[in-house]
Amino acid sequence: MTDEIALETTDLVAGYIPGVNILNGCSVTVKKGEMVGIIGPNGAGKSTLLKAVFGQVSIREGSVVLNGQDITGLKAEKLVSRGVGFVPQNANVFPSLTIQENLEMGAFQRPRSFKERLGFVTALFPELGKRLAQRAGSLSGGERQMVAMSRALMMDPQVLLLDEPSAGLSPVRQDETFINVAQINRAGVSVLLVEQNARRALQICHRGYVLDQGKDAYTGPGRELLNDPKVIELYLGTLATDHTATSSTPVVGG
Repeated sequence: MTDEIALETTDLVAGYIPGVNILNGCSVTVKKGEMVGIIGPNGAGKSTLLKAVFGQVSIREGSVVLNGQDITGLKAEKLVSRGVGFVPQNANVFPSLTIQENLEMGAFQRPRSFKERLGFVTALFPELGKRLAQRAGSLSGGERQMVAMSRALMMDPQVLLLDEPSAGLSPVRQDETFINVAQINRAGVSVLLVEQNARRALQICHRGYVLDQGKDAYTGPGRELLNDPKVIELYLGTLATDHTATSSTPVVGG
């Protein structure tokens, strides 16, 4: 990780309906090689932030900058070619296609790089390499998440946006998913992670932001936020009371 900035949003104001803003001046920075977690109450604008960065929500004010270049309002296909990957919470695989076909879809803008990128993702996730002919619809929720993240990695993104990757998974599958996210980050990909599982997110992230009413209310190293009395009282509640409990999830930073 360096001090160079990979992705930066400044004073973002955005929303789905004209005249109704979900983001109200949200500023977030992700350094190169860093994993940053976004937590906060329901309706705080966490997923909207990722969708605004990825061109799926109208930005009314503010800016999004990737490696020093303004990408505000660019459409998803252009962002993918610029080095931004996005894994939505729902409908993130093609269930009727095989794992390999899903990965081919991920590399559709650069088909010549498929073999090289396939080698990269199967080195990260060897189990995928053994099951390329299996249909994605037959996979468990955690396995689908692995395929979805791998597909986003096929275009060699510099920044990966992850929206609630542990949602709906069993505790064991959640653990596996967080381990997979940590592996991706260690491979050199900057990660911006939105998570309802605030405790786990802050355990593995280098830094975290707490969003409230569409703004960044608090920020700091993940472990500091996890132990901050104000953050515990207002945002973590009972989730933070057992934050010292053992977990197989690796701590990346903080």
